[in-house]
Parts: sequence; C-alpha cells; structure tokens
Amino acid sequence: MSAFPPGFLWGAATSAYQVEGAVAEDGRAPSIWDTFAGSGEVACDHYHRWPADADLMAGLGMNAYRFSLAWPRIVPGGTGAVNPAGLAHYDRMIDGLLERGVTPVPTLYHWDLPQALQDRGGWTARATADAFADYTDVCLAAFGDRVGTWLTVNEPWVVSVLGYRLGLHAPGERDLRTSVLVAHHLLLAHGLAMSRIRARRPEARAGIPLSLFPTYPATPADAAASWASDGYTNRWFLDPVLRGEYPADTSSLFERLVGPLDWVRPGDLEIIGARPDLIGVNYYTRRLVAAAPQDGLPWRVLPAQEGVPVTDSGWEDVPFAFEDLLTRLHRDYDVPLLITENGGVWNAGPDADGRVRDTGRTLALHRHLLALTRAMDAGARVLGYLHWSLLDNLEWAEGYGQRFGLIHVDRSTQTRRVKDSARYYARVIAAGAVVEPGAEA
Repeated sequence: MSAFPPGFLWGAATSAYQVEGAVAEDGRAPSIWDTFAGSGEVACDHYHRWPADADLMAGLGMNAYRFSLAWPRIVPGGTGAVNPAGLAHYDRMIDGLLERGVTPVPTLYHWDLPQALQDRGGWTARATADAFADYTDVCLAAFGDRVGTWLTVNEPWVVSVLGYRLGLHAPGERDLRTSVLVAHHLLLAHGLAMSRIRARRPEARAGIPLSLFPTYPATPADAAASWASDGYTNRWFLDPVLRGEYPADTSSLFERLVGPLDWVRPGDLEIIGARPDLIGVNYYTRRLVAAAPQDGLPWRVLPAQEGVPVTDSGWEDVPFAFEDLLTRLHRDYDVPLLITENGGVWNAGPDADGRVRDTGRTLALHRHLLALTRAMDAGARVLGYLHWSLLDNLEWAEGYGQRFGLIHVDRSTQTRRVKDSARYYARVIAAGAVVEPGAEA
C-alpha cells in the first residue's frame, strides 16, 4: 500500500480522567475513579491547557483527536440537572479543535461513572444504561451540530472484568456473575446510545471502541482453550454488537459458572445489535493461552514469551497480531474499523539536551503502521489511526509511572516535550504513507 486513502483520520487519543484534572472545578462531581483512586486532581491539567495541547496536535499535522466527555462534569448527578459550565468547557474545546483543523472524536463514556450513580448500583443496575442514554441526548443536543463521529462505551471488557471480577479498577468488585451482568448493561447502554444518535443525528457515524486481544494457542493441544478465551475477551462483545447474539459456547460456559443469564431481557439483543457504523479497535498485545484452569476459568494466559520483544510494561510487542486482528475483523464481521487506541509503554525521559529519544515507541509505531497497511491491502476497511496516547497521562490504578504518550509531560511543571516518536508520526502524516524512521530511531 503506497498511500492512505483521502479522508483518513490521523490523530491521538486521551480520556477525561486521565488528563483533565480539575476534578472539583466548575461544577464537576466525583466519579467512581475519584473514590477508588483519588489521584486525578491534576493529571495533565488538560482542562486548562487544552488550547496549547491542541496547538501541538495541529503542529504535528494531526487531523483528529479522540477525547472523552466527562459524564460527572456534564450531568454531575448522573441523571437530572445538566451543568452549564461542563457543557461550556467542551463547547470551547470542540470549537478550538475545529478552528485548528482537528476533527473532534468524542467518547461518551471512558470509565468515569458519576459516583451518584454508583451509589444507586452503578453498572449492576439496568437503570444506569437508561441514564446513559439520557446523558447521550444531552451531549447530542449540545455538540451534535459539530461532531460527526461518536464513540459510545469504551472497552466494556475492561470495565466488567478489571472493575467487577478482578477488583483492579473502579469500583473494585470481585465476582464473576456480577462481571457478566455488568458487561450486558454496558452493551445495552451502547445500544441505547446508538438509538439516540440515530434519532437525533442520523447523518453522524457512531460505534463502540472495544479492547480486542488476538488469542493464540500455546500448542496445538490448546486450540479449544484459546477459542474459549477468545469468546471471553472478544466474541462476547463483537457478536452481540455485530450479529445480535451472544456466542453460544461462551453463554454455555457462563451459565455453568454463574447460573442463568436472566438479566438478558426480550428485545435487548435487538437494541445492542443495531449495526454500528464502525467498530473502534483498541489493540495493544496478544493473548497466548494454555489449557490449564486459572482463577475459575478453563484456560491460563501465559506471560510474555522468551525472545519476544516487550514494552517497558512487559507486554509483548507483536505487530503481526495487530494485522491478524484487523484481517479477522474484516473476514468475520465485514465492518468499517477505526483504530481508536494503539501504543505501549516506553518510559524514556528527556536527555541532557532536553530531547526525548523514545526509540522503542518510534520503531513499534513504524511496525504497527506497516501491519495496518498490510491488513488494508487484504481488504480491511480502516477509517483512521488514533494513537494512544497524546500525552503521558494518569494510567488509572497504575498511577503516573507508565508513559504512553507521544508528548512527554513533566509531572512537577506540566512542561510538554514533543518526543521523537511524535516527530516520526508527523512525517508519516505529512507523507500520507508509512515512511522509514530516520534520525528519530
């Protein structure tokens, strides 16, 4: 593939809690992450510094920015009164992006559930999905005249598993049955939001960003375990959204483990399965699986394999899995794709001359973009590529120790430095094609 098609989106992504700060300013109420972690008071101060950050995006040639709208900033109680100051903030930011030639790509929910809703059951309560649909209406009414691409619920697998089965994310619960229930309500929230988008802004395109993990058997004997694991992480979300049904094998597994899935009501899968305009692909690494029970599930995910490149967080850096994922999505689901997250942790900081030589990220970006072009050559319909992340941000429960950004953020001064990886990315954007790393690498 020599060049990317006209209209291809090039940009980067963030989420509100990870970058905004200002958690108690201008009428914002607490979210579950303020309760669970309480470390987002400053983050990257993007709430105040977004104009300069937008200048950096435009200067690098980006034509798109994925960010999230903070539900507790817009509807602080989760339902009811709307906060005019919250709407005004995003009004200014959307207008500022457009003035710079940067397309706004907002995510309606990126994990910062208003604490007031959590106090009424959070995602275990079906009413939260209805509240999300009403919040979607508020956002459409306020911003829909300027936003042409909407993303609904970010990574329902991460929310349901890390938040409700493993206790690693807010709200910190540990129960498989609750996790499966929550996954359904998150998907229902997506479907209800899609119906509001279709009704209010039929000209807009919309979809759901999913965390997707290409899953491989460690040996041929592990093939069945690998397929079961794929159902747990991938098909449990892809199939209802794109086929209007839960995969039968994973449904049977869950029913054996937690009992009847009696929260799925008649009509739910029709709502969830109203076909989206796109699937957001959040890809970081693969899962390598062996047929050995672990944590109550009939497979075990293996650690990084010897000899396989890894990021500074220990995740395998395997671009071939990215290509496999995109070609599989095209083959099995035939849906337009938007790369809504792709990246990794490389913790390089400024050298003595102030330059951030994050060679690992530069080379990984190059390899993943090549994998993307191969998948597109094979037929995958990809609308754009949004790197995670624009900034070194607050990495949820992991705090500030992991750096995902194209732009380095000094924690004490909030000084921004454009990394070598961002300079390489700017050359790709300018060329409209994958170029070889130069001095950056």
